[in-house]
Amino acid sequence: MIRVRRVYDAMGFKNGPQYLVDGIWPRGVRKKTLHLTEWRRDVAPSDELRRWFGHDPALWGEFRRRYYKELDDKRQAWLPLLEAACQGEITLLYSARDTEQNNAVALKTYLEQRLTTI
Repeated sequence: MIRVRRVYDAMGFKNGPQYLVDGIWPRGVRKKTLHLTEWRRDVAPSDELRRWFGHDPALWGEFRRRYYKELDDKRQAWLPLLEAACQGEITLLYSARDTEQNNAVALKTYLEQRLTTI
């Protein structure tokens, strides 16, 4: 099972492996307060894609399409997350304000689609 949780809601929370999947460290968060298994910035969208999207809801579908294409080219980046999810529950952490349209939500869907093919 793959969970998604906002970094600011996850401080002090520990329930299985937790992976920060943003390319930039969250503002105002100290590394000690997050019980991270690993910071996987290599699975984050490119800076160019992140800036283009700008969390505009009208661009969500196209953002996912472009992000999935980037992920298709970075198998080695997301494969450890998929392997961890096969072992048990993992949590993908993100810092965006939007809890429904962000890279962690898109990554969760991407990984779940691959879980069904294993």
